[in-house]
Order: sequence, then structure tokens, then C-alpha cells
Amino acid sequence: MEYNVHTLPNGIRLLHVPSASAISHACIIINSGSRDEKEDKSGLAHFIEHLVFKRTEKRNTNQILNRLESVGADLNAYTTKEYTCIHASFLNPYLDRTLELFNDIVFHSTFPEDEIEKEKSVVLDEIASYLDQPEEAIYDDFEDLVFAGHPLGRNILGTTESVSKLDKKDILQFIKDNYHTDKIVVAVLGNYTLNKVVKVGSKHYADIPANLHGLSRIAPIKNVAITQSFQKPIQQAHAMMGTQAYSLHHPYKTGLLLLNNLIGGTGMSSILNLQIREKYGIAYTIETGYSPLSDTGIFTLYFGTDKEKVSRAWSLILKEFKKIKDHPLTEVQLQKAKNKFIGQIALGEENRIGLIIAMAKSLIDYDKIDDLETVFKKIQAVSTADMANIANEILDESNLTALTFYPLG
Repeated sequence: MEYNVHTLPNGIRLLHVPSASAISHACIIINSGSRDEKEDKSGLAHFIEHLVFKRTEKRNTNQILNRLESVGADLNAYTTKEYTCIHASFLNPYLDRTLELFNDIVFHSTFPEDEIEKEKSVVLDEIASYLDQPEEAIYDDFEDLVFAGHPLGRNILGTTESVSKLDKKDILQFIKDNYHTDKIVVAVLGNYTLNKVVKVGSKHYADIPANLHGLSRIAPIKNVAITQSFQKPIQQAHAMMGTQAYSLHHPYKTGLLLLNNLIGGTGMSSILNLQIREKYGIAYTIETGYSPLSDTGIFTLYFGTDKEKVSRAWSLILKEFKKIKDHPLTEVQLQKAKNKFIGQIALGEENRIGLIIAMAKSLIDYDKIDDLETVFKKIQAVSTADMANIANEILDESNLTALTFYPLG
């Protein structure tokens, strides 16, 4: 897909992706997330994401929320371990309105004390709600095992104790320390010329003071694999297994994305879904995931089942892992896996807001954006030997940490 990048003097990059649609999509991505927090300030990045919608120098909450919704647009935001993203979908005439609002809430929020206290209650309710969903909570507990002692292991929402203690000083210091202008991308996908996007983007972002301190992240060390289980007031058992994996920049990243998709990724035809769910009827949900990060990554497997079936499920999963390691894919099998993965990626391009966010992240992570042809070439370049090496490393039972939540009794 065609794209253009214009860098402002303060380092903020404007990403322009032309589209013939009447609907436009835009985002502002900041290369800052929960891993950049101090341990006693966990939840701060996510808390800020909530508060930017509360009050700015010229708008109250209602005015912020109605600025785009009044013209039928959709405005939302999220925080991850490494990013904060605000995004919107809107009709083409409202580009200026959208980019101006992004500017206002990101760079001109006032964080009044009354809003801080109110939003603490909202986030504390969010934490409580999250903990009531074991299929969600187990992911955070599992990451805390895999990245023990490292910021990547901490819950993005923070804890009840840490969030309760956050104040305006913490917020302003975090923004100063982490909102680096050369790690901010404002991206627009829509029916505009490059000149139009640069003109509107410059109008709203050229005067932002430069903040070029640079990131100071420390990569996690590889922890020893452990196995843990807990009893909880739940009806079904929930289980996870996995390990630290390759970073965004590792040569095996594409191969592991492919292997993950084959084993337990999107769709009903994955190896584990066919074996564990369809053949044996043991688990309603079984899936794997691979999330590459800037300096590490994580490979995970999750399933939920009756507590009496957990042991059987583990045995069958490890049996499948052993098969994959002991019997490398043939060229024909690998090509089928590639065709499936390539098709899914191509279909994913239809999600336009997801596309522009992914392109903006790529610009932050790699200082470039690969077109589909390049992505497909990287997938086609993965060899059977690569897949065998990846499987033997990632699926090595001695390296796999495991966590299980069992029902009480």
C-alpha cells in the first residue's frame, strides 16, 4: 500500500496513507506503555489514557466526547505494554477536527484533582471486573511468571494499591519522561493528498515542543521455567503454558508467527483445535499466541476445560508439541501453512483502522513500513529448517512455564 511520511522539526512523524473511501481513519501512537512505569506507579500509563478524555485547557469531558461523536465519528483509545494509542474513524470532511482533538487531549489535558479521584474509582472497578474473569486474569498472572521481576510482567491496569496512590505529579512526570516527540506518529488513512495531511498535521503538531530524551528500557532476562497452580472460586479450570520468545527484530520472528498460526492461531483448522477440541472434545477454547516486543517476546498457549480433564489436556498438548519437533514439516505442509497465513493477512487489510494503527506501529518499531508483497516474501522465505529450529527451541518442554487455575473443591 502506498504511503508517505513527513517528519516535523520536533520529531513527530505524519503518516499519510491514501484511500478512495468516504470514511477516514486516524490515530496518534506514542511509544510509551506500562513497561515504562516505575514499580510503585504501575497502572500509570493506562490511567493517563483514561484521564486525557476528562478535561483540557479549553474543553470539559462532554465537549471532548461530543467533538467527534456529534458528527457520527468513533473515538477510542487503548494502552499496551509498549504503546499508548488514540484512534478515530470519521467522514472525510472532519480530518482537521480529528487531528485537532488528538492534539488537545494528548498535549493540553489539565488532569484536575477531582477528575483524578473520580477516575481512580473507574479504574479500580475495571481491575475488580477483570479479576472476576479468570480467562482474562490468567494471562496477566502468567506474564508475571514469564517476566518475573521485570516491568513487562506487571498488569497494564496496575493494582488497587498502586492506582489508589497515583497523583497529578506522577502523571506529569511520566509524560515528561516518556512522551518523546520522535517516538510519536500521527497517522491518517483517507481520501486526501499528501499536501493536505501535511498542512493539517503541521497546523496542529509543528508547535509541540521537542522532547527527544530517548527510551531507557531494560530487556528482561530469561527466567527459569516453573509450574504453578491455584484454586479459585470458579466453575471451570483455566490453564496456560509458554515462554519468552523472539523480539520484533529477531530473524525468526516471521517463522514463529507462522508456527503459532499453524499450531493454535486464527481459525478452526489449527493443529491443537483439531486435536484437543474436535478429536477428543476436551476443551471448548484452545489457542496459542505470539506477541513480539521491542526487545523480547512471549509465546503462550491457553485452554479452558473441566478440572478432571486438565491432566489429559496437558498430555495431549505436549504430545502434539513432540510430534512437531520430531517430525519437521514437509515442503508441502509448510506451503499450505504459508498459504493460509498469507490469506489471513490479506483479509486483515480490510480492517482499515487496524491497518493504519499497524502501519504507525511499524514506523515506530522499524522506521519503515513493509508493503504486502514484502511481507509475503518474508513468509515465503521461511524454510522447513527454520521451522524445525524454532519448534525445537520454543516448544522445548524444559523451557515452558505453566500456570493453572482450578475450581475450589
